[in-house]
Amino acid sequence: MKSLKQLVENLNSKVMLSDCLDFLRELPTESVDLIYLDPPFFTQKEHRLTSRQGEEYSFSDRWNSKNEYLDFLRIRVLEMHRVLKSTGNIFLHCDNNASHYLRIILDDIFGENNFRSEIIWSYKRWSNSSKNLLPNHQVILYYSKSLRYAFNVIFTDYSPTTNVDQILQERARENGKSTYKKDEEGNVISSGPKRGVPLSDVWEIPFLNPKAKERTGYPTQKPVELLKRIIEVGSRKGDLVLDPFCGSGTTLVAAKLMDRQYLGCDINSDAIALTKARLEQPFMTESVLLKKGAQAYNTKTDYEKAILDELNCTVVQRNRGIDGIIKNTRKDDLVAVKIQRQDESIDEAVSLLVSAGTKRKCKKLVLVARSDIPKEYPKNMVVLQGFNLQMKVSQLSK
Repeated sequence: MKSLKQLVENLNSKVMLSDCLDFLRELPTESVDLIYLDPPFFTQKEHRLTSRQGEEYSFSDRWNSKNEYLDFLRIRVLEMHRVLKSTGNIFLHCDNNASHYLRIILDDIFGENNFRSEIIWSYKRWSNSSKNLLPNHQVILYYSKSLRYAFNVIFTDYSPTTNVDQILQERARENGKSTYKKDEEGNVISSGPKRGVPLSDVWEIPFLNPKAKERTGYPTQKPVELLKRIIEVGSRKGDLVLDPFCGSGTTLVAAKLMDRQYLGCDINSDAIALTKARLEQPFMTESVLLKKGAQAYNTKTDYEKAILDELNCTVVQRNRGIDGIIKNTRKDDLVAVKIQRQDESIDEAVSLLVSAGTKRKCKKLVLVARSDIPKEYPKNMVVLQGFNLQMKVSQLSK
């Protein structure tokens, strides 16, 4: 059998079952262009998930102490520093359990002057949070090995509040303030169309949908979209990307899709088998939210928003049967609201509301009718014709 060193030297073997410390020690010095690591987060938990095919994946993130955890990572990050090229970048993914400790380790090893960014990966996840703010972000600490690091500027769209002058005219600083740049005659200087706004350090990329095709069932799997952005920022085509905690292989899939070379290892045999399978058919789920923008999900008209606001509703998007749920009602006393659409008959509106409300176990139903009141409707339904503003929410909740 080939030794670990022989396997590493042969870059045709790019995914290996190994402790990353052993794996890193066999890599040549300054041989890697970009490192992304998503190590254990010090959650002190066993992470388990089951795929749609019924396969269970798991890994342990339990430690005897925080010092044991930090020592584990420090010695591995030292090796990562050695194998990273002088023009290379490292991205360490973490969360609030240990990000403040890990930044100190990276400062010590890579140097404070080589800190580039603290990237905030922002996403929406809903849960019944305890007495605390709902955690909706993770941190990616971005360092380079030197000041000669590879970096690609990515431009994004202007915000909706940007006016045409800000897009077309050059700017300058006068007395510490930003102002439009002018020529000797006092005329504002046009810059011509700009390429957009440089990418910020807050990345709004959706968490993987449970039904997404790329979801494997592996715990803590990250979206390919996130890794593509990291690779796009910090490397070029043909560069070698390393993930020493490759898990389900998302980094390697993203690298392959973007014409990069890749190396990965993991101590979990199930993770390696899953990674190899994914690399045979690399795939990324396209995020509709990123493609169309969050506004595309806001399907309510101003008329409908005004009604739902008057009725003190939580607005429901993308549902034909329910437009809102009245707030401040008990779990077993839910009140669903539907506004009849212009292209719906009154009987169709009643049917849609009854079907959706029954499925969600709503105790009462409210239909705002644009036309005549229906001849027949359930006893638990209130029909408001032409939106009678005199109807009080308190009456609907009784």
